[in-house]
Amino acid sequence: MEKTQTGVRMATPLLKVLKGLAEYKDMSLGDLLEGIVLHAFEGKAPFSEETITVIDKLRDVYDCRLTAENAHKLPDDIETGR
Repeated sequence: MEKTQTGVRMATPLLKVLKGLAEYKDMSLGDLLEGIVLHAFEGKAPFSEETITVIDKLRDVYDCRLTAENAHKLPDDIETGR
């Protein structure tokens, strides 16, 4: 399957959590994002309870306070979600 290099903008703390999770899962950031999106397209949860625990720890480490309520409302200059 062909893959395309893309540049996307996202809140820095969120990106740090995603990179940390990809590292924990021993996969690329792109593969992690593809998996999350494909699960979402099918209405399935992408993470196990164990992985959610890891995500919660990474969110604390990187001070990522963003939640689903912040989706689609983030200004371009957001950094922490405070």
